[in-house]
Amino acid sequence: MRMLIRDATPDDAAAIAAIYNHYVLTTTISFEEEAVTADDIAQRIAKVRQAGLPWLVLDSDGVLAGYAYATKWRERSAYRFSVESSVYLRDGQSGKGLARPLYEALLARLRAAEVHAVIAGIAQPNEASVRLHERVGFERVALFKEVGMKFGRWLDVGYWELRF
Repeated sequence: MRMLIRDATPDDAAAIAAIYNHYVLTTTISFEEEAVTADDIAQRIAKVRQAGLPWLVLDSDGVLAGYAYATKWRERSAYRFSVESSVYLRDGQSGKGLARPLYEALLARLRAAEVHAVIAGIAQPNEASVRLHERVGFERVALFKEVGMKFGRWLDVGYWELRF
């Protein structure tokens, strides 16, 4: 398997939207409830880049198989060394050893950018995501009960943190 991790470009927006929309429309992993467009994703990539943060994609044998990025944790300046991270794989790509190298590449970029804390919100239950985060060094720091409503049910969100 050939794997390439690189910076996302606007040309990747349609493939990223296709990956993400699977989670939006069929799972409780994302709390968005309506599909996003390629233009929406292109704007999100631009906003992440304007903040000086990375948005990476993973190309596996010529197919965009996943992506990972970081956003500002909060807007106030005292939070400038903290970010929130996200990682998604194309449906059917889990369990192939793709998520960890993608996430580790994101974390290396964040460490190099002198980020101090990386925060990950994980809708519960999601054992695969919890396992991934803990394998790369995150620790659970919070659990908020019934803070989201999707598909007619209340959902909990756990928060994991990694400090450099």
